[in-house]
Amino acid sequence: MERLNWHMADELAKQHEVQVIGPGGAAALKPQSVILTETPLKPLPLFLLMAFFRGVWITLRWKPDVILAGSGLTAPIAWLLSKLRGARSAAYLHGFDISVNHGLYRRLWRPIFKMLDKVIVNSSPTHALAIAADVNPNKISIVYPGVSLPESSQPAESIAAFKEQHGLTGKKILLSVGRLTTRKGLREFVEQALPAIVETEPDAVLVVVGEAPKNSLGAGIQSVESIQAQAAKSGVSGHIRFLGVITDKKRLATAYEAANVHVFPVRHIPDDPEGFGMVAIEAAAHGLPTVTFATGGIVDAVSEKLSGTLVPSGDYVALSEQIIKILHTDIPTPRSCQDFASQFAWERFGENLRENLGTFPMETKPHRLKY
Repeated sequence: MERLNWHMADELAKQHEVQVIGPGGAAALKPQSVILTETPLKPLPLFLLMAFFRGVWITLRWKPDVILAGSGLTAPIAWLLSKLRGARSAAYLHGFDISVNHGLYRRLWRPIFKMLDKVIVNSSPTHALAIAADVNPNKISIVYPGVSLPESSQPAESIAAFKEQHGLTGKKILLSVGRLTTRKGLREFVEQALPAIVETEPDAVLVVVGEAPKNSLGAGIQSVESIQAQAAKSGVSGHIRFLGVITDKKRLATAYEAANVHVFPVRHIPDDPEGFGMVAIEAAAHGLPTVTFATGGIVDAVSEKLSGTLVPSGDYVALSEQIIKILHTDIPTPRSCQDFASQFAWERFGENLRENLGTFPMETKPHRLKY
């Protein structure tokens, strides 16, 4: 979501004046053409209160035309400030923004979604959730998150060095990238799928990039220790590597391109849906197919036979079989994965976002957006 919000501001700033209110520390990472006002993230109530008051100051002084919330959490602020200015209000919503099972949030936040001038969602399942929350369908548009398309493949020597560093030379690499949350289901994968894969492919190794979230508002976590304990119990301790978070783009690209298949065993949790599944698009951009459960917005992020395989939610036998099949056949091919991912370039995301916000064309006076 942080990466998505960064690109949202960056793409809008290519044609419009953009100011952002964001958490402390964001200024060091912001897009160059964006003006940013920082607000301490913790405690959360204080962040929301200070974001509102700073928003009032910016709105009265700067007079934006569109006020956009980067998630459902800040949608009430965007709506209130739009009324103060007479501006248009909008929010970009993820599945959890709508489905979160919290009494106060459902009473105070969700009704605001119906009052916004525009609701942009990240997938067709999130679109359905918005309609179920009584948002006017005419106000809702789907704008899929984007991906950075690599200009070239990583050098063979870099991939070889990566494998040697982590003891992966000659191994079949199953890659998992993302936060270690309950929804991501990595512990269940280690318990119910990895043993069958290892039995058929003794050289198979699960490589995990990511860590448990520190600032998540709703996600339950699965610690590295709990996953390791499950691996020991399931007899696959020697078939798993934890690399932690990788922020270096080239190193992450090397991890993708060193792997044989991206595994994405997301669990179906009604109150905590997978809004889209950007990591599946990232994997495809590097030529890596994804095997995943068909749940939430993942159905929009993986194309059967082009970029991976969708199996029925919770069917770990089918998940294992499809992973083994890809290890044996190398289908989908890297080219078909990359062709699918090209539809989600950030430039296209920006075009769709600007179109659905109803902003003015570049030739006219630049539109002012508060984000």
